[in-house]
Amino acid sequence: MRRSVCLFALGWFLTLSWMAAQETLLQSGPMVGYADYREVALWVQTTQEATVYFEYWEVGKPEQRYRTTTVRTKAADGFTARVIADQLEPGRKYEYALFINGQEVPRPYPLRFQTLPLWQWRTDPPNFRIAVGSCLYINEPAYDRPGRPYGGDYEILKAIHEKQPDAMLWLGDNVYLREVDWNTRSGMIKRYTHTRSTPEMQPLLGSVHHYAIWDDHDYGPNNSDRSFWNRKAALEVFKLFWCNPIYGADGTDDISGRFEWGDVEFFLLDNRMHRSPNNRLTGKREILGEQQLEWLIDALTYSKATFKIIVIGGQVLNPVARWENYATYAAEREKLLRRIEQEGITGVIFLTGDRHHTEITKLERPGTYPLYDITVSPLTSRAYNAEKEPNYLRVPGTMVGERNFAILEFSGPRNDRKLTCRVFDKDGKELWSYEIKASELK
Repeated sequence: MRRSVCLFALGWFLTLSWMAAQETLLQSGPMVGYADYREVALWVQTTQEATVYFEYWEVGKPEQRYRTTTVRTKAADGFTARVIADQLEPGRKYEYALFINGQEVPRPYPLRFQTLPLWQWRTDPPNFRIAVGSCLYINEPAYDRPGRPYGGDYEILKAIHEKQPDAMLWLGDNVYLREVDWNTRSGMIKRYTHTRSTPEMQPLLGSVHHYAIWDDHDYGPNNSDRSFWNRKAALEVFKLFWCNPIYGADGTDDISGRFEWGDVEFFLLDNRMHRSPNNRLTGKREILGEQQLEWLIDALTYSKATFKIIVIGGQVLNPVARWENYATYAAEREKLLRRIEQEGITGVIFLTGDRHHTEITKLERPGTYPLYDITVSPLTSRAYNAEKEPNYLRVPGTMVGERNFAILEFSGPRNDRKLTCRVFDKDGKELWSYEIKASELK
């Protein structure tokens, strides 16, 4: 009897030791990337060179497992791996498991993903929920500016996870590169690794689909533009750590892209790679550049989506011409808005970050529908109360000067769709909600 107990204890000790050894190979993730009808992207980062793959199965059918290809992580890529699960069917929910060097690495939270439902010509569009936020600063005292920490309230990431959104859209400044980071590719990878390894973030990564754009701080120095000397490396590192379905949709080497969910299409814009310097006195002032702007108008014109969400790092409709608002690039901004009107494009809403406060800006347009700009910021960076900023287009009651996030809910039958924006504080307490009906945007 005593020998059996000892053998059992030894076996349990060896099991725990094995699990601990496997976990030391996991740096961050796993993360769920984009979702489509037949495939989903999965991502993980290891601490050293290793082989990784995933097994996945439809919820309720663990006996029928599928396996991704095996990928070896390497130092040059920050030990990151992007793997595709492609033995999937539309409109299904799946569970998955991570394997490093052939051994499963269990996580103390659910690992799940889903595929897009095939609803067209069959049913009403699906109801779904997208979490949004921007400006995620994770402190690292050795490299931060002296004084009061700039980041905090990391529990907001847990609050987002507890809302169980279908996906999360990161609106830029998702990483804050420091002086020690932006001159080298390895420095950028170290900053991304530090941010992505935040413990409070891991459950959110594991069961919510993630999409992202960037703004100045995850591109380069503060207010950086097309002159940034290391922008090519910045783009490479962004692609290593995010799993958007496409990059360079405008035909250039940038982060522009798009994705769909139900009857909503999201257009992801790059406001850095083509941006002329803020203080340049001569030449054409532009943020998107001619090619990206033309691609956007083409894509909006082609789109049949009920809501067409234009996602860009900085505010578009705020009329206050300061900081990096689009109002400081008035000619290109006017061209964009004029083209949307001339082409008769319906359902347009802007979704923006950057400003360290949240608000809705509403632009009434004579003879056509109003445009909305939903700004959501910050997540963990220091907040800014802009109540006194003279944004005369601000929807009353929507200004939030504390750390927050939003959930965009798309719901209703085909002929009566609506978007409900709900804003929450760091603990998940609802601060306000605002409804926009599709019928208002025609």
